[in-house]
Amino acid sequence: MHGFTRPEPYPGRRGSGLRRDVPGQLLRVAGTVHHTVVDPGPQDSVPVVFTSGLGGAWYDWDSVVPLLAGRATLVRFDRPGLGWSQPSPIPPSLAGEADRIRQLLEALDLSRPAVLVGHSLAGFHVEAFARLYPELTAGVVIVDGSTEPDALPPAGYSQRVRRWRLIGGALRVSGLGALVGPVVRRAAISATTMHGPDAADVRQVAATFAAGRPDTAAMLENATYYDLAAQLLELRCEKPFPPVPLRVLAAFGASRFERALLPPSLASRMRDGWRLRQRELAALSPHGEMVELADSAHYIPFDRPDAVADAVLSVLPAPPASSEA
Repeated sequence: MHGFTRPEPYPGRRGSGLRRDVPGQLLRVAGTVHHTVVDPGPQDSVPVVFTSGLGGAWYDWDSVVPLLAGRATLVRFDRPGLGWSQPSPIPPSLAGEADRIRQLLEALDLSRPAVLVGHSLAGFHVEAFARLYPELTAGVVIVDGSTEPDALPPAGYSQRVRRWRLIGGALRVSGLGALVGPVVRRAAISATTMHGPDAADVRQVAATFAAGRPDTAAMLENATYYDLAAQLLELRCEKPFPPVPLRVLAAFGASRFERALLPPSLASRMRDGWRLRQRELAALSPHGEMVELADSAHYIPFDRPDAVADAVLSVLPAPPASSEA
């Protein structure tokens, strides 16, 4: 699926020439049009679903996917309002994000056990998927996943959601979002990598922000972060994590931001706390393992795409042995 097909009307601006080189297809999933990119693997191969961190898009995995080409069916998608996906009137929820992945696999005719790969915030999503749909989970890779063992949702949920929708709408109408969004992204990438700039195609990044939606979606994800974290703590009490292979990639390299601003003693204490919390994630499964990366900061898909690819390969089920007549 390398061409850009449109089974649904495109939810962008009329007359825009920014969409000509967008890969993938548009699928209606959970009532919303989703941008999806699939790199096919061998027939009936295990699907590998990549889901990005807060405010991310399909292009966050551009450096990882080529390392896995031909080994599995590789699925990337944009959550509502991000990348080229249509916004949703429903704010993010943990069960909703897990069900989104399930419905996406169904829409792609890939309803079979899959490997789920989630970066940062999306670590919540893939863990929830594994707990809610163990029969569809072949393995999990959590890439420097968010952890909030004592999460409490802030008060005023409806007011928070309404406020950030209004701010995002103002950025879209004024055109400021198209200008500010890529700048904020570059600053965030610079602060959370060790080895260089954003690995995504700058034209794709600029085009998605010019469409006027990602700012609102990212702010909503940030505004509901602790709500989802608290929902995950409840889910852990209700549904067990399945006994599937689990790899937790934990970043321990100092980003340029950390080197510039944090005293070494404070940075060391923060790393010790992070190590403990990432080990707790790995212990969710009896087949869990944590991999420490001293040469990567938080954006592992950019700093160490090879480590992400190796983790995926380590949890992929072995292909069935071919039988000879």
